[in-house]
Amino acid sequence: MLPQKPIWSLGMMSGTSVDGVDAAMLHTDGIQIYGFGPVAYRPYSAPEQALLRSGFGQWHGAERVDQIATLVESTHHSLAKDFEGVDLVGFHGQTLAHEPAAGKTHQAGSGARLAQALGLAVAWDFRSEDVAMGGQGAPLVPFFHHALARWAGLDRPVAFLNLGGVGNITWIDPSQEDPSALAACLAFDTGPANAPINDFVAHKFDQPYDKDGAIAAQGQANLPLIKAFLSVSYFLKKPPKSLDRNEFSSLFSDILALDPLDAAATLTKLAAEAVVQSFLHFPSPVSALYVAGGGRHNQVMMRAIEAGLQVPVFKVEELGLNGDMLEAQAFAYLAARVLYGLPLSGPMTTGVPRAVKGGLISRP
Repeated sequence: MLPQKPIWSLGMMSGTSVDGVDAAMLHTDGIQIYGFGPVAYRPYSAPEQALLRSGFGQWHGAERVDQIATLVESTHHSLAKDFEGVDLVGFHGQTLAHEPAAGKTHQAGSGARLAQALGLAVAWDFRSEDVAMGGQGAPLVPFFHHALARWAGLDRPVAFLNLGGVGNITWIDPSQEDPSALAACLAFDTGPANAPINDFVAHKFDQPYDKDGAIAAQGQANLPLIKAFLSVSYFLKKPPKSLDRNEFSSLFSDILALDPLDAAATLTKLAAEAVVQSFLHFPSPVSALYVAGGGRHNQVMMRAIEAGLQVPVFKVEELGLNGDMLEAQAFAYLAARVLYGLPLSGPMTTGVPRAVKGGLISRP
C-alpha cells in the first residue's frame, strides 16, 4: 500500500435524476477529512437529459450507449479541466442499469479515456467488484457519511439521507473508528425519490423538476395508493438492499393516472413515506437525521419526512456541509480509498460477505 498522505481529490457525480454533473474537491487520506475545496456544477441541457434517459435500463453494446458515454466523458472533462491542484479524480460515470441480483451494474463513461483527456490519474468503476462479490453495489456513500459524522464531532448514532433520483440512507455509530466494522454503519436505498417526480413534471409540466415542491403543494396525495406501493416486498426486506432507478416503473401506472397535481403530490409523499418506513430497519434509534441531495429543497417532501419521524430533521448545512455536493465529495473520498487500497463497502452497507476494496486507477 502507498504511504497514506492526504491528497486533493476531485470527485465527480452524475446522478439518476440527470440534472447535471457535480464536481467537488476534498482533502483526505481516505480515512479522515481534512478540508473541503472548490465545487462546480454543469447542468445538462434538455436534449442531453433526453439522451441520458433514453439509455436507462441499457447495457454495454446497446443502441446509443456509446453516444451516452461520450456525452458523460465530455461533460465531466469540461468541468474537471478548470480545477487546479488535483492529485486524483474520482469519476463515477452515469448509471444506466443496475441488477445486482444478476451480478450486473452499468455506469457509462470510461475513466481511462477521461484520464487521457485530463492528463490526471482517475479512479473509477467503483461498483463492479462489489457486485461481482455478491453485493448490491450500492449505496457507496456510507463510508463517507461515517467520515463526515466523525469530522463533525458527532458522538451518538445519527442518520444521513441523500435524496437523489433514488433515496439512500446510512445509519452511523460515529464512536466506531472503522466504517467497515459491523457495528459502524447500516445503509440501503429507501425507495424512489426525485427520479419519478422529475420524469413526471418534465412530461406533464415541461419543467425539469418540481422546484420547492410547488406543483406537489397544489395537489392531494392518494394515501391508499402510497400504502399499496409501500407494501411490496422491497420495502419489507431487511437491508442492505439497493434499487435501480426504474425498479418500480410498472407500479407507477395508477399514480400517473391521477390528476397531474395529485400525481405529483402522491409521488412526493411516497418518497417521504419510504424514508419514514426505512427507520424501522435501524439497529438503534438515532439522535438526528441529516438530509442532502436535491430533494432537501422540496419543502413538501421535507415536511412530510419531519411529520413522520420522532427525531430532529436537518439539512446537512446545519453541520456546515454543502448538501448539493455530498455525493461528488463522496467519490473524491472513495477515490482516495481506491488509491490507498482501502475498502469501499462492507457487509452492512452493500451485503458483501466481507469488506471489498474495488475500483480502478487509470493513468494518462
